Amino acid sequence: MIANDNQRPKRAAPPATIEAWSGKDRGDENFPVGSALIAKPLRAHVHAYYAFARNADDIADSPALSPAEKLARLEQMERVLMGGAQNGAPSAKRLRDAFAQSGVPDIHARELLIAFKRDATKTRYASWAELVDYCRYSAAPVGRFLLDLHGESHETWPASDALCAALQVLNHLQDCAKDLRDLDRCYIPQDWLAEEGLRTDDLARPETIPALRAVFDRMLTEVEALNAQAAPLPGLVKNRRMRLESAIIVALARKLTTRLRHGDPLATRVKLTKLDALTATLSALKYLP
Repeated sequence: MIANDNQRPKRAAPPATIEAWSGKDRGDENFPVGSALIAKPLRAHVHAYYAFARNADDIADSPALSPAEKLARLEQMERVLMGGAQNGAPSAKRLRDAFAQSGVPDIHARELLIAFKRDATKTRYASWAELVDYCRYSAAPVGRFLLDLHGESHETWPASDALCAALQVLNHLQDCAKDLRDLDRCYIPQDWLAEEGLRTDDLARPETIPALRAVFDRMLTEVEALNAQAAPLPGLVKNRRMRLESAIIVALARKLTTRLRHGDPLATRVKLTKLDALTATLSALKYLP
């Protein structure tokens, strides 16, 4: 084999995408995502938003990536979303097109990335206030996006923000043991644990001890307050389909709050049932007119 100094070694082609889907989809969520209640012309935009959030979440939660690698990938998603790059993040490009078609501002996706970047480096939350601030970026943009997509007034945002925060905290409670085991991440306020003489490692127990139950109940009391703030949302929404969708989700949030009051998230994953979904839908029918 003869060396040729005029030939430069070939560089490896850059990966087609920095995204790596975990396999989770809309069917794995607690609450309806882009359901049939969303008008068909808008459903593709909702699915694009969900795909973007799902891929960003999978990056932030990846056990194979370092914090620096996660941040780099999330920043690439943001560049593609904003048009600073064309390749590397298909879901971001798809969502960028959806924003252009719908006229909805991309702030609702850029704010989500603030939360996912936080997840890439932050594993503990010092207080309830710190957790609520996280929810402002991890959850509130979702509701605001849906409301903007349907042309709703920003007067709906406070109730929507409360609902989205409640849903996020409920999810954290459902997955508290799994988050600690798989990601060494804990969203349970550290100061509330300390007040009960607990450590984060107490979430690794096979079942909830009384002191930890007191912390969970304290969080659920805060969630109940958020549910109360969210209650007026369906009555504020003008679009009939979105009004019904929001009423169902408000009802499901209340049901899951009750289930977590009486269930043990360390012993099993407390979740909604098909009957819960049915009764929530029936209770929402009053908002059809």
